[in-house]
Amino acid sequence: MRFIIYILFFSVSAISQTDIQKTEQLFADQQFSKAEVLMNNYVKDNPNNLRGIELLGDAYGHQKKWDGAIENYKKLVEASPKTANYHYKYGGALGMKALSVNKMKALSIIGDVKQAFMTAADLDPKHIEARWALVELYMQLPGIVGGSMTKSLKYADELQSLSKVDGYLAKGYIYQYDNDLKTAEKYFKLAVMEGGSLVCYEKLTNLYEAQKEPDKAIANMEAAQKKHGSNNLNYHIGKMAAEYNIQLVKGEKYLHNYITNYSVKDEVSKAWANYRLAQIYKLKNNKADALKYIELAITELPQNEVFQSEKTAIRKL
Repeated sequence: MRFIIYILFFSVSAISQTDIQKTEQLFADQQFSKAEVLMNNYVKDNPNNLRGIELLGDAYGHQKKWDGAIENYKKLVEASPKTANYHYKYGGALGMKALSVNKMKALSIIGDVKQAFMTAADLDPKHIEARWALVELYMQLPGIVGGSMTKSLKYADELQSLSKVDGYLAKGYIYQYDNDLKTAEKYFKLAVMEGGSLVCYEKLTNLYEAQKEPDKAIANMEAAQKKHGSNNLNYHIGKMAAEYNIQLVKGEKYLHNYITNYSVKDEVSKAWANYRLAQIYKLKNNKADALKYIELAITELPQNEVFQSEKTAIRKL
């Protein structure tokens, strides 16, 4: 009898584990609706399996089905109230729900959002994501409903004690949100020096764009490209040169680099790089090359109205 029970239990466990693994693979393949169906059936048969409930909540969340995500994350919080990440996910789903409804409805949700993130942060002194959520929440909330730059900076300090890069990025975010762009620049530069990831460089580039300083943005992207060899940065440098009519020779060079090194993993198609080259040649009054590259763009994406409009403008040179 024990042997039969063992075989039965083993078989059920193997099937369950297979369903979990299948769902994780569906997530990797971004097939979230299929993951939802699989985990819905799994949770019906295994209502106390927390991993299954979590994956079902994640499947809903990836599809922006916030009510389903909230329902399942709430189950996790109730089943395991000392697990910080469950509170974090619950707060995140509530927060996204608040963004999708009217202001009055959102106000009734915000208190629960804040409480969930604070609980996650209290339960896990090293939970970086929960602290990031609180940094953003306190900055974005109006003061009348609890927004506070002081509280936001408090959690940024906590982040900095856990990870200098995250702390610097958080403070850069806070001061940029507060429109203190010089102080924001200082912290984003510290993040670049400390961590030097593409994200750090991107935040500094975005700040320079917000300040209408494209030359600084291009210099920063060049530094990032040199360090990381990102082909996408080749495109973005060329795009900025074309849009701001600056450093056109440099922009031309980087766009050609983008096309030469292009792969399907890159952000935009070669058509857009050819379009930016056409813009640059138009700005240089080189009608022949401008027409050549806009035709290449149109050949790849013939229905693109932006490309057709640019061709008309080039013909008027």
